[in-house]
Amino acid sequence: MSGSILFEAIVFLAGALICVPLAKRLGLSSVLGYLLAGILIGPYVLGFVGEDILHFAEFGVVMMLFLIGLEIEPKNFWNMRKTILGMGGAQVLGSMIVAFLLFYYPLGFSNEVSLTFSMAVALSSTAITLQTLKEKDLFETTYGASSFSILLFQDIIVIFMLGMLPLLSNTEVTEGEMEGQAEHAANLLDNLPLGQQTLAIIISVALIVVAGRYLFVPMLRKIATIRVRELLTAAALLIVFGISLLMELVGLSPALGAFLGGVVLATSEFKHELESTLEPFKDLLLGLFFIAVGASINFIVIKENPWGIGGLLMAIIVLKAVVLYGVGTLFKLKMDQRLLLTVGLAQIGEFAFVLLSFAFQLEIVSRVEMDTMLVVTALTMALTPILAMLNERLVLPRVGTKETEKRAIDHIAKQHKVILVGFGHFGSTVGRFLRSHGIEATILDFDSNRVDFLRKMGFEVHYGDATRMDLLESAGIADAKMLISALDHPSTTQKLVEMVKKKYPNLELLVRAKNRYEAFDLLELGVDNIYRESLDTSVKMASDALSKLGFRKYTLYRQAQNFIKLDEEGLRELAKNRPEDEKEYIFKAREAIAQQEKVLEQDWKRGIYQNDNHWDSEQMRLAREAGRNNSNLS
Repeated sequence: MSGSILFEAIVFLAGALICVPLAKRLGLSSVLGYLLAGILIGPYVLGFVGEDILHFAEFGVVMMLFLIGLEIEPKNFWNMRKTILGMGGAQVLGSMIVAFLLFYYPLGFSNEVSLTFSMAVALSSTAITLQTLKEKDLFETTYGASSFSILLFQDIIVIFMLGMLPLLSNTEVTEGEMEGQAEHAANLLDNLPLGQQTLAIIISVALIVVAGRYLFVPMLRKIATIRVRELLTAAALLIVFGISLLMELVGLSPALGAFLGGVVLATSEFKHELESTLEPFKDLLLGLFFIAVGASINFIVIKENPWGIGGLLMAIIVLKAVVLYGVGTLFKLKMDQRLLLTVGLAQIGEFAFVLLSFAFQLEIVSRVEMDTMLVVTALTMALTPILAMLNERLVLPRVGTKETEKRAIDHIAKQHKVILVGFGHFGSTVGRFLRSHGIEATILDFDSNRVDFLRKMGFEVHYGDATRMDLLESAGIADAKMLISALDHPSTTQKLVEMVKKKYPNLELLVRAKNRYEAFDLLELGVDNIYRESLDTSVKMASDALSKLGFRKYTLYRQAQNFIKLDEEGLRELAKNRPEDEKEYIFKAREAIAQQEKVLEQDWKRGIYQNDNHWDSEQMRLAREAGRNNSNLS
């Protein structure tokens, strides 16, 4: 019975349904809940499942990186190259040096084993770190960008690490052993010279870029015309798995290949559809991966040498944390961002499982050495959510943010009638416009690096998490007339709105929304003043285009305002009876769009703007020209 796929599926799902809600109720990360479920149902506690599920579960990591790639424009990815090489290179090199010294001198391992272990230690967990960034809405912070850059560099460098391992082996690899190594090595390129292998890798990457434009997008367009939703899901999975397989065949990381595929498709019209289609698969498989990591913790190995493994575990975390702290200091991260980086990436990552298994097949490490490092790897991953929680609750409130928060609270207590939350590109524009009209706002932002920079620019910005009611109350929310949310994170925005609406229902809320879907959610929460960030800008662009084509500016201004009014009315009408079915939503949305365009067209055809003698009318234009001619003559 225990070998049945259905039985194991039931056990996995039941474990997640029990442990994850328990972890969330205790205020812990969902990752910790999944890891606990894996420990309980794994082969060393209750024995319901084995460890062989781990490789399949790595698809969760692959899908996560594909979806992250979809969020990154190729231009932005290129702009990150210095951070990726700088921070990522410094972290990997620093971690490898201190880990090598640890394994070679105090522990007495050979050069080959020490170098192998140091490569494994240098890698951090992409799955755990990015899941934490998502849960805490930290992607847009300095810490989030730094973590992502380091992880991306690690995913690239692991290719070269796998290529280096055979050079460390002193044994002759037989043909049978080579077949066993196929899943780790570049099985299509093994016998090629290094130059040809490099060329093949470059060609493979180029193929993905070209296929994204000339194969994937046309294929998705064809499938979309069939109007069978599950086919689009199948196509999305085919793209992810196909790219991952190609990368694996040429010796690259499947996760890195999936990320590249996401970046290639980031500018396509199917970006949001692919995100919504794959999100459930990604979350489910990531949960499965975390459960598999928990199940892989070998308690027999721990029982045989508890003090040795405990000491090695602590030494690795501390040494890696020191390196990360140093990298954060070198790249001038503020104290709180530095501590988040230090704790968030101090574990050993999932690619270490692949690296260590390959090293064992090449007889670089023994069975005992591999089992020990695998246990330490899994334990560092399991400890990360706990360390992150302790850092968040005990360390950050006392170190790095204490001085800033005190300054903010001392200054902002009940001084301004407007509170502005989020001071990125969107929020800073709002703040500047308010200030230019003599309205000062109490400004809160959660990125201390940005706060420090904006203060140098002359803005009085205060560090703090606006989803904390005590911070809002210290900012004078009880006496404020208005709260403006310019946050970029939908989940944080919703949390803020729910909290404020509950305690201060009469406070005027003006809330930024990224798109119509987020606007729907905010309308359901009772927010009346919603500002879609793309609406006014896109209408202004269209107005400018029409102006350059000869239309009068005053006429266009009135038409633009009418268009925005009709679009807002249509949005609110749809929100009242929000369709659950996609086809019904598309039908109603198209109906609303057609009605809006009909009204605007009728206004235009009736000629109600023909007598607009304002701004840039013909009469005023002639008067301006006459005035210029007279001044020239004089």
